[in-house]
Amino acid sequence: MNILLPLLGFTAAATMLTLTPGVDTAMVLRSAATGGPKRGIAAAAGICLGLLVWGFGAASGLSLLLAASRTGFMILKFCGAAYLLWLGANMWRHKPKAVVVENEAAGTLAAFRRGFTSNMLNPKVGVFYITFLPQFIPAHVSVPAFSMLLTSINLGLDVIWFAALIALTVPLARTLARPAVKRAMDRVTGATLIGFGLRLGLTR
Repeated sequence: MNILLPLLGFTAAATMLTLTPGVDTAMVLRSAATGGPKRGIAAAAGICLGLLVWGFGAASGLSLLLAASRTGFMILKFCGAAYLLWLGANMWRHKPKAVVVENEAAGTLAAFRRGFTSNMLNPKVGVFYITFLPQFIPAHVSVPAFSMLLTSINLGLDVIWFAALIALTVPLARTLARPAVKRAMDRVTGATLIGFGLRLGLTR
């Protein structure tokens, strides 16, 4: 019972945080809407891999170094902000063209890379794990093992959320494939990423 209650509490809190709009949601939704389910899944997989790396880092104490080092945090923060601003600006300027079949594999890999990179360059994810997870770790348990368990729960919730987002785009595939709609999606997502980039850059 001492373990069950923290697990339930973490699941409830993590669910609310997962449903809160952010960079990850915008990335997956845009990839699925403009590139199809495969690219949406690729972006989600990249994000989840990034979360797994951060979770492992928190469990092993690596993220504590990031939280304790102002210089390290600032470098990673500005790199992440610059990357989001660059992505957002490119999406804003991008002019969708007809889908080219032979570029599908490259597009899927690019979606995966964008998801992973945007997550890994966001130091707030690491700080989140080392400040949020300990609140739900009971006494007399292995901290690294329980931290990875909580990370797995968070990943599971993200997978469900991303799957729902991708599924929502499937019935609208024909409409979303139109160049004008893709252009609008890119502009909205680009503006969103620019906003998150500025917000990250101003984070203390």
